[in-house]
Amino acid sequence: MTFPNPEYHSHEEFQNRSRKLADIRLLGIEPYPSKQPCGQKAAELALEIHGKQIGHSDDAGAGLTPTACIAGRLVLFRAMGKNAFAQIQDETGRIQVMFNRDLTKVAGFTPTEELTHLKFIEKKIDLGDILCVEGHLFHTQKGELTIFAKKVTLLCKSLLPLPDKHCGIADKGIRYRKRWLDLITDQTSLERFRLRSRILLAIRKYFEQAGFEEVETPVLENNYGGAAARPFTTYLHAHHQDMFLRISLEIPLKKLIVGGMQKIFEIGKVFRNEGIDKTHNPEFTMLEAYASGWDYHDTMVFAENMFETIALELFGDTKIRFCSGDGTTAQVIDLKAPWKRMSMKEAVLTYVNLDVDKMSDQEMKDYLRKNTHIEEKKLLSAKRGHLIAMLFGELAEPHLIQPHHIIDHPIETTPLCKLHRDPNLRKEGIVERFESFILGREMCNSYTELNDPELQRHLLIEQADKREKGDVEASPLDEEFIEAICQGMPPTGGIGFGIDRLVMLFTQAESIRDVLFFPIMRPEEI
Repeated sequence: MTFPNPEYHSHEEFQNRSRKLADIRLLGIEPYPSKQPCGQKAAELALEIHGKQIGHSDDAGAGLTPTACIAGRLVLFRAMGKNAFAQIQDETGRIQVMFNRDLTKVAGFTPTEELTHLKFIEKKIDLGDILCVEGHLFHTQKGELTIFAKKVTLLCKSLLPLPDKHCGIADKGIRYRKRWLDLITDQTSLERFRLRSRILLAIRKYFEQAGFEEVETPVLENNYGGAAARPFTTYLHAHHQDMFLRISLEIPLKKLIVGGMQKIFEIGKVFRNEGIDKTHNPEFTMLEAYASGWDYHDTMVFAENMFETIALELFGDTKIRFCSGDGTTAQVIDLKAPWKRMSMKEAVLTYVNLDVDKMSDQEMKDYLRKNTHIEEKKLLSAKRGHLIAMLFGELAEPHLIQPHHIIDHPIETTPLCKLHRDPNLRKEGIVERFESFILGREMCNSYTELNDPELQRHLLIEQADKREKGDVEASPLDEEFIEAICQGMPPTGGIGFGIDRLVMLFTQAESIRDVLFFPIMRPEEI
């Protein structure tokens, strides 16, 4: 059960716990001490004792069994005469605790005839309170590992109850908005976020071993670019100017390549003022990397090897079993390199059965009108390359379940990419770009980076013209970036990963909200 903010203070449970808090203070006990004296973890204790004979309840208080000191949240309590049993939960799991009328003491408490140590625990401590328990380990008659509590220290008195221990949090909106409750009540959610941290460590290790340096670039920018997206705007009072939250990491990282850095990467938040769905959140984590001397073939191998390496480090296998939301079906995804490669046109031919080279622009528009929900305005203004990309994105992309690299994209979709080195593909306006897909989702995007200043300026002017004509996702002209390219950028391969989607894959999450600690949510109605 949770209370709507800010009226929780008027509810009976809050008032009851507040009275207990006042009583505890009157008894001379500090309910919010500054330091936690315990350092052991529930899972560590279980692993340490596994397979050992440590005695039973009849000798637990004799001091002959291993000692334990653990801190955690009280999540279960039941009184049984002169004893009481409870469960303490920390971030690694739960462990049972036994309080005894004669042998358990509460730190800082002086008992009276009416209020013994055990009665204090029963009357003044609530589920959700954080305790430190010191005592001896033993096995109950049923074989459950238990701490015989000799000393109990109150570390934090909670004033609101936890959700029902049996039902948990059924409402996903509450889980996402009040993530702290989700982490307390759902061990699966907690493990998913801990796995996220391990994935980020594995990524950084992989890049470090490949000779990359991690850098940081500004979140606030005078200009924005590197992607087709509507930005978030803000105002810098010190300079009396509008500024933008970055939509990409690309432009400043390329400036560092111009400056002579050879292999660099950044992991950071980017912000796009766009829709929210299962794979999109306006604030998300991006990884972008650039390597001087590489092309998109190099980054292709680097990307697939990264996924394979992470899978092996996390699970010891390249195969991931991905279950549907209802648990009725499962798909085995094999991340072992090399992955399947096909051009965007080949993907449309393979999965949509359309040969776009034999279709006119009008035929493609008519097909899209009939088979997709793309806005008529977008169809009318779309060039040939955009139409091919629309056919791919709407109709072929959902078929890319196993890992695919989709290579060689139309230039209209990619103003920062180098034209193809093959003369025939170059004439068609094909660029050296690939996107990687798994489970029908884009996982990464990579270019052989454009370093021709004249062509770069021409393409960016086209983008600026689109913006002037009302395309809110087109970028403004960035003269400073063009200046940097004019001063010479070596041949470079660049790649970007959506970290949240990558985590979704490795944690088998159905929605991006499941892998973000605090996804964007509408404000609660009060």
